[in-house]
Amino acid sequence: MIEILKTTTSQIGPLEEVDVKVRLANEAQAQFMTFDQQQVDKIIKAIADIAYENAEYLAKLAVEETGMGVVAHKKMKNEVGSRGVYDDIKALKTVGIINENRQKKTVEFATPYGVVAAIIPTTNPTSTAIFKTLISLKTRNAIVVSPHPYAVNCTNEALRLCDEAAKKAGAPEGLIQCLTQKSMEATERLMKHPETHVILATGGGALVRAAYSSGKPAYGVGPGNVPAYIEKSAKLDRALKHVVESKSFDYGTICATEQALILDEAIYDKAIEKLKKLNVYFLNDAEKQTMENVISPEVGKVNPKIVGRSPQTIAALANINIPKETKVIAGFESRVGKDVPFSLEKLSPILAVYRVKDHVEAKHLCSSLLDLGGRGHTLSIHTENEQLAKDFSLALPVSRIVVNTMSTLGAVGGTTHLRPSFTLGCGSFGGNITSDNISAEHLMLTKRMSYGVKEVEIPASPINDVVTSVVSQTSNIPVSEDVIAKIVEEVLKKINH
Repeated sequence: MIEILKTTTSQIGPLEEVDVKVRLANEAQAQFMTFDQQQVDKIIKAIADIAYENAEYLAKLAVEETGMGVVAHKKMKNEVGSRGVYDDIKALKTVGIINENRQKKTVEFATPYGVVAAIIPTTNPTSTAIFKTLISLKTRNAIVVSPHPYAVNCTNEALRLCDEAAKKAGAPEGLIQCLTQKSMEATERLMKHPETHVILATGGGALVRAAYSSGKPAYGVGPGNVPAYIEKSAKLDRALKHVVESKSFDYGTICATEQALILDEAIYDKAIEKLKKLNVYFLNDAEKQTMENVISPEVGKVNPKIVGRSPQTIAALANINIPKETKVIAGFESRVGKDVPFSLEKLSPILAVYRVKDHVEAKHLCSSLLDLGGRGHTLSIHTENEQLAKDFSLALPVSRIVVNTMSTLGAVGGTTHLRPSFTLGCGSFGGNITSDNISAEHLMLTKRMSYGVKEVEIPASPINDVVTSVVSQTSNIPVSEDVIAKIVEEVLKKINH
């Protein structure tokens, strides 16, 4: 039946394709449930290896199809999403008994959800697909992927490679599925399908809300509007280099990218001069006003034409001439709001630059920027004052704080010891179920077996006490209808009393 269905998916509509591929995934997952840990790990390693080997090839496909980002940078993301994620999860027990406490007489067993509905963004169309496939199969789930309409081909190719490697390593036919038609209705159907069991949604706010309202367990992630604060004690040259490299990485397509740079007054002038030498182009007042219209033609909404595009492409949209070596376009800003384009999450190499008196003002500004659109996501801080970093971490509504590193790669575990992940939870701050960097553990349920270790005596219920008392008082009286009626009457009187 699998072969027949495979030959007909190209001839059916997008909604019917969802039904077919979810059915195939369920059939394959039922077989996969019988695999032991060694078989599962062999498949996972094969997927990670093939994806790593094809990291550059898939990066080129993604850039060609979407027009977003930088091939060399997408290659790095593919490598983190494959080898980096594999190294992180390879030792995790996901089959059978995963923990046993003989002293407490408890045993824990791993069990999968079933079929994962995975929604992939256009900004990271191959790395996120690889990552979600690895963590799904590591936990013996099947996966059905819905690619972004602007990245259908590159996402499908990434999963084709993963699927071939998985099957060669012994995976059941149909375990990895990817929708092939451009349809937002199909994505919605996938999330609500009665035979999908958990949702991994990476995308815009509307998509995440749809995932949470689907009636299924869902891991959705909110938007990032990451403030980057350089405090006066920071090693300035290193901090500025980190910010520029991070902001220009893959043209700003990672949600953990710095969106606003906040500089202490004490280092402000020096920092601006150094940024210029690092190929940051500062707009004059007239250019900034023109650029604002390009960033956000409609209040509160970012122009999709700037997302993941080069500084030169964005400047051309605004009819502004910038040097060809420009890495980041910057605008001086002092306000925060939906009507302030530079204060929004721009997902591009455009940076707002703020000047603050001290860390007190900086903390307030960071909070305002996060409230605008990045609550729960990420804060970047550069400082040599450890206590100040902790104070910011305690006070601000974020789930991850990266210190003295590139926010882009630090938040996803590339330059820190945070979990390697391309789905970053925002916790209750951002309306998400978790604040974690999503990984394999989140796609595995735990059964618990526990032996009785205590004996307890259960007190008799009050009504039993009443009945016993009344009966004992009438035990010497011969039984008759009148006696039974009398007992019932006395019992009811005492209960009601």
